[in-house]
Amino acid sequence: MTPTPAPATRVPAAAPAEADAALAGRAAGGDRQAFEALYRRHAARVHGLCLRLTGDRPRAEALTQDTFVKAWLSLGGWSGQGPLAAWLGRIAVNRWRDQWRADRRARAWLVDLGQDGDLEAVAAGQQAAGRRDGLLPLLTAVDLERLVARLPQGARTVFVLHAIEEYPQAEVAALLGISEGTVKSQLHRARALLRAMFEEPGRTRDA
Repeated sequence: MTPTPAPATRVPAAAPAEADAALAGRAAGGDRQAFEALYRRHAARVHGLCLRLTGDRPRAEALTQDTFVKAWLSLGGWSGQGPLAAWLGRIAVNRWRDQWRADRRARAWLVDLGQDGDLEAVAAGQQAAGRRDGLLPLLTAVDLERLVARLPQGARTVFVLHAIEEYPQAEVAALLGISEGTVKSQLHRARALLRAMFEEPGRTRDA
């Protein structure tokens, strides 16, 4: 008689936070199916964060895998006091930061506020005209992903951490080892460039 296979791990029929807590508790005890369920629940968001930070799909995929390996090894240390998604996001940011700090060339593109041609000119013109930043509410999720991907690396990194992931400016500065003044400069630059890209003539906007 063929034995009946064990049922696959299912996400508990509960609120997301409760489901995460239940799965994390089982995964911390060595239940690989529970961890796979957590991976399926959170992989897309973690990968999106990694892609915004790296600007490179192969590197984002590697960073995503690295994040979940670290999470598997550290689940026992998750207190459950905050959302699991935020905990995973912090692991991703910390792993990316460690890689960034190992690259001595990275500091140059983060601090350099060089020019980006026509877009910089348009952004400067809008600033001179007194345009206020109210861009984020106007963007669809697809718009935001596409435009953020076009930002220079330094501006993109700071914008992602502060405006999207909601890290305070002081924490962004500490994470990256730069001054708060540089953080503010890069945020200002990012918003001006996003506005310029959003208003490019002939740009097809997503519905």
